[in-house]
Amino acid sequence: MHASLPEFDMPTEEQVHLAAESFRLLADPTRIKVLWALLQGESSVACLAELAGAAPTAVSQHLAKLRLAGLVKGRREGTFVYYSAADNHVRGLLAQALHHADHVDRDIPAGDHAHRP
Repeated sequence: MHASLPEFDMPTEEQVHLAAESFRLLADPTRIKVLWALLQGESSVACLAELAGAAPTAVSQHLAKLRLAGLVKGRREGTFVYYSAADNHVRGLLAQALHHADHVDRDIPAGDHAHRP
């Protein structure tokens, strides 16, 4: 039935798998906090740990997973690594998730965009 609709489109198996993996990696409060901070600018592990309320070693492990998934990138400067969000796709993904959470949790009207990093 759906396939007969002129505008009907399904993602490929690979797209579905990669999207599910991205959502799986975002299903952690510390990772969401870290990504939100990175959407506002480049940061070090120590600063991100303070912002997220987590140990630097834990944040470093989260960043490694997010980097492997292509959600964050790192820039080395001497012995330090500074992290940032990978691209604007990450911004859109996280902003939409937080916007949706606001609607569900606080019953914010549909036109109000409460979260904009």
